[in-house]
Amino acid sequence: MGTILEETKFIMKKYNIKANKSLGQNFLISEEVISAICDASNIQKDDLIIEIGPGLGTLTKYLLEKAGKVISIELDQKMTVILQDRFKYYKNFEIINQDILKVDLPSLIKKEKETNSINNVKVVANLPYYITTPIIMKLLEEELDLETITVMIQKEVADRLTAIPGEKQTGAITYSVYYYAEAQSILEVPNNSFIPEPEVTSEVIQLKVRKQPPVKIEQKEKMFHIIKCAFMQKRKTLLNSLVNTKIFPNKEQGLKILQELGIDENIRAEKLSLQDYANIMCRLGQAPTVH
Repeated sequence: MGTILEETKFIMKKYNIKANKSLGQNFLISEEVISAICDASNIQKDDLIIEIGPGLGTLTKYLLEKAGKVISIELDQKMTVILQDRFKYYKNFEIINQDILKVDLPSLIKKEKETNSINNVKVVANLPYYITTPIIMKLLEEELDLETITVMIQKEVADRLTAIPGEKQTGAITYSVYYYAEAQSILEVPNNSFIPEPEVTSEVIQLKVRKQPPVKIEQKEKMFHIIKCAFMQKRKTLLNSLVNTKIFPNKEQGLKILQELGIDENIRAEKLSLQDYANIMCRLGQAPTVH
């Protein structure tokens, strides 16, 4: 850990930098974690790596050695200056000083594939924890031409993202991630892998983007809306949650739908499979509307 720690301290001193708490900045100083991220990403010379929130460029340095091209997207102007200075001699480095949630990723990927000899596109990032979920959902919902998303996030969130629907840690987001990707945990990361040390444990996870979704469905947004409503009152049964959120017009009709689908009326939201929710949505589409 010594060399990265010394290098990080040197850069912070050189540029008079302190970690910006409001941007969720904690600087990674563990060689082991960086190696695990790079190994899991299986970076090739014809890969484009999109790195989100590179900070001081600790991980960026390793990505540049392995990838065909690295595009780092960094919101903090101070960090952008450091990164430009630090990697100015790398021909395969580009930096975008912008909020990742506002970046037009489909156009960016399309342009890179057309102008460079890029085969696969992968996202690698030590994500700012306060906007982890919106970033991951953007990457998945835009159905980008990505192979994998390898990110370091808060362990508590990682548990929900990598769960299989129906498992103990299942949340509404578990179903969304499962629809778009196969998720796995790579490595738990202790707090002392960063300066300053965060208050939470971190975890590296990888999402392997699916070529085909696990359920065939035409109105996926409608299905995800049903799932979201089912989890709004997690302590209640699925039936009560979907009646209270007006997904089921009334209890009788809701009960009838669940019985027809062979779903226990006392089941809770997190116990259903993705296919169960798809079936509820399809069945609702056929149900007569109540005036």
